[in-house]
Amino acid sequence: MLRANRPIRRHDRQQGRLLRPATVLVVLDNRLLWIALAVLLVAVVVVVVAVRGRDVLEATGLQRRRRPHRDEFRPEGAEERPRVRYAGVVVNPTKFADLAAVQARVTAACASHGWGAPRWYTTTLADPGAGQARAAVADGVDVVCTLGGDGTVRAVAAALVGTETPLGLLGGGTGNLLGRNLDLPVDHLDRAVAVALTGQNARIDVGRLEVDSSGQQDRPNQHIFLVMAGLGFDAAIMSDAPEQLKARVGSAAYVVSGFRNFLGPQFRARIQVSGEPELSRRTRTVIIGNCGRLFGGLVLMPDAKIDDGLLDTMVLSPRGLVGWTAVAGHVMTRQRRGHSLIDRHSGSEVRVTTDEPQLVQLDGDLIGTARTLTATVDHLALVVRVAATGQPKSAAPQ
Repeated sequence: MLRANRPIRRHDRQQGRLLRPATVLVVLDNRLLWIALAVLLVAVVVVVVAVRGRDVLEATGLQRRRRPHRDEFRPEGAEERPRVRYAGVVVNPTKFADLAAVQARVTAACASHGWGAPRWYTTTLADPGAGQARAAVADGVDVVCTLGGDGTVRAVAAALVGTETPLGLLGGGTGNLLGRNLDLPVDHLDRAVAVALTGQNARIDVGRLEVDSSGQQDRPNQHIFLVMAGLGFDAAIMSDAPEQLKARVGSAAYVVSGFRNFLGPQFRARIQVSGEPELSRRTRTVIIGNCGRLFGGLVLMPDAKIDDGLLDTMVLSPRGLVGWTAVAGHVMTRQRRGHSLIDRHSGSEVRVTTDEPQLVQLDGDLIGTARTLTATVDHLALVVRVAATGQPKSAAPQ
């Protein structure tokens, strides 16, 4: 009988005898050694075969060759050329006595900045700029520039709203109102081209206006504006400043027109701003601004910002020469506090209804008459080129 806890001995079938534990360990160590030697031998064989196989492939040309770097295909000394950039210029030919000279000057300015020759698109009476701007975008230009008045700027901007193609402003008009509000060199063509080509992009708001001539909301016409929309006296000034007068005396034509019209009759207007209680006034003019600066350094709306998502509304209600004198002093001193003859409001939507049709202007262009206007703002919908840090923002006249 076996004793409890006695070690069990293994049986050696070859010797037919029992082995002690120490002997078992010796046998196991010998087997592990032989296994390790066998693995090592196999590894050596695999390496030798791989090396010999590569030599054979190289000798026969069957080895897969490494694809050369693209620089190996270039002629010696050649460097990769940067992509040539192009500007599309939408030009109003009626604004220039010698259009060929202006085009040559713009072309030379583009070349001096390493850009290709600009691509030209001429406005017509039937299409004042929107179709030309769309054609420029389709042609793949890097920036669409306007060379004309505020009407050309507004038409081109209407085609660029919602796109990533920037708008460059080269001036050419009498007011150049958007350029003035963006601190651009509107009176120096070469520097304006430099900003359009090398400046930085900025996003600005766009005003949208529904104009109902009947007051019955019968399919109102839709427009955009970048600076200001106005009806009444404001629009009458624009209407009574003919192109011939503006060509002779420039922005002073608007001053002459203002003196001709400031004693005109008042009209009844109801104004509602962003759902606030409706305001009723007998007034001379209602102005809705996306930004507030006019020509000659005049700031009509000192609180207006072109990228704040708001429209600023100004209602002027002077009576006679005394009333206009008070309003003019208030505006010229950039007063922000209230005045009995001036109402100021700010909001994202403005609705104006008048008792009789009034002239309407957008960014200086007369668009007809209306009894109802509804203005909204399209926040940061347009990309424009502005002066980069270190670039001159203004310059002496050409």
